[in-house]
Amino acid sequence: MHIAIVDDEDSILEVLSDAFEDEGYRTSTLNTGSELLQLMLSDAPDLILLDLKLKAENGLRVAEQIRKHSEVPIIMLTGKGDETDRILGLEVAADDYIMKPFNIRELIARVRAQLRRSTFKRSPVKQEDTQKLYFQNWCLDIDLRTLTGKDGQQVALTFGEFSLLSVLLSSPNRVFSRNELLDKTHGTLTESFDRTIDVLILRLRRKIEDNPKLPEIILTERGIGYRLASNVIRS
Repeated sequence: MHIAIVDDEDSILEVLSDAFEDEGYRTSTLNTGSELLQLMLSDAPDLILLDLKLKAENGLRVAEQIRKHSEVPIIMLTGKGDETDRILGLEVAADDYIMKPFNIRELIARVRAQLRRSTFKRSPVKQEDTQKLYFQNWCLDIDLRTLTGKDGQQVALTFGEFSLLSVLLSSPNRVFSRNELLDKTHGTLTESFDRTIDVLILRLRRKIEDNPKLPEIILTERGIGYRLASNVIRS
C-alpha cells in the first residue's frame, strides 16, 4: 500500500515515513499540495496524510481539489485549537483527522482502518449477494457501498457518510445520540469531537434531502441526537 504524507515540516515527514515503512507501507513524502496533485497523476497513493496548514497553500483547498476526482481516503493532520478547521476539513473532503502532537501507534491504527474500508469498497461483489436498503426515493447497497436515487443516478459518499447512513438505516426511527453515532462510525480511537457527527449529518442532508434546511429524512432530536424518519425495506 502506498501512503502520501504531505507536511511542510521535514522532521514530521521523516518520522512518519520511517514509522510507516517499518510497518511495510511504501511512502511518498511531499512538502506542498502542488506536489501531491502531481503525484495523483503519476503514482496515485492508496491514502493521504495531509497537513491542514501548509505554509504556501491551504490544505483544505488541496483536499477539495483531490476529492473532485478521487475517493482516496484523506486523514487530516491538525494543530490543537483548530476545531473550526477540523470541521471544515471534514465537511470539504476528509475522512478522518488527528491532532498534533499525535501518537504514532494511534495514527497507524487510523490509517489501517481507513485502508480496510477503502479496500472493501473496491472489492468486487457478486450482484446476487448484495444487500439493499430502500428508504424514501433512495437505495443504499451495503455491499457495493453505493447510494442510488430514483432516477438511477449514483451519489458519491465518503467513508464517513456511508458509515453514518448505514447506522441510521439499521434502526429507522430510533434516536441515536451523537456519542453513539461517533462510536459506531469511528470507533474508540476517535477523539471526543461531537461536531464530527453534526458535519456528517449536514453533508448527508445536502445529498439526500429535497431541502436540506427543512429535512424530512434525517431529523434532529434536540438535546439528544438524530433519527432516520423513514421506513426501510431490505432486499
